[in-house]
Amino acid sequence: MIQTISIIFFFQLFSLNGATESGIFGGKVSKPHSRPYMASLQFYGHHSCGGILVRDDFVLTSAHCNDSTMAMMVVLGAHDRSKKEKSQQNLQVADYFTHPEYVGQHDYDIMLLKLKNKAKLNKYVKPIGLPKKQKNPPSKVACVVAGWGRTAVNGPASDVLRETTEKIELPEECKRIWQEYFFTNQMICTRFDKKKGGICQGDSGGPLICKSKLQGITAYTAENDCDNTEYPHVFMNLHFFLPWIKKTMQG
Repeated sequence: MIQTISIIFFFQLFSLNGATESGIFGGKVSKPHSRPYMASLQFYGHHSCGGILVRDDFVLTSAHCNDSTMAMMVVLGAHDRSKKEKSQQNLQVADYFTHPEYVGQHDYDIMLLKLKNKAKLNKYVKPIGLPKKQKNPPSKVACVVAGWGRTAVNGPASDVLRETTEKIELPEECKRIWQEYFFTNQMICTRFDKKKGGICQGDSGGPLICKSKLQGITAYTAENDCDNTEYPHVFMNLHFFLPWIKKTMQG
């Protein structure tokens, strides 16, 4: 009986967050346009997920951010989404490339968006490079996370880009806590300070940047419990996916 209760509790607590309002709880407001690779993925003008510009015609994000029933718009060059900033570029998606092994579960949760028109690169819109080597970031390294939206677990969404830092955790510890939800080769997890904040409900597709290098994509947290420091935040590990990313972008 105890084992059954534990399993039910585990599934209720650790279910994936939806790709709705992206957000950083706590943290600070980013310096305007200091992260020109950030993308806001929108449906009917409403922010849904984060994304990362990795080439003038490709945006990297989470596979679960896709919605086949609606056309997605990629907004680049934004800081305050509530304003029509001159820096913003609204681009349609020509093709959605979800990883061929993604079946709607936790693993292989990665997608490339091919833009219908190339982004106009300038000081507001600029891609970030992919990792050059398949080498995971070491534990305890402080990494930046960024996104728009919720500033607390059940708080309001933020119109402006926010960011904070989280530290890489040992994969063995991530596996011990997340168990079958954590795939050591595909994922990275982080510890965070409750006062400094971190990723929160629905903050999918955004970047994990360590020492100015892109290392991961925001994947999931404990549902409605993102600020509980007992449960590390989880990201897809870009090093594992480099061969697929490069092959897909080469066409």
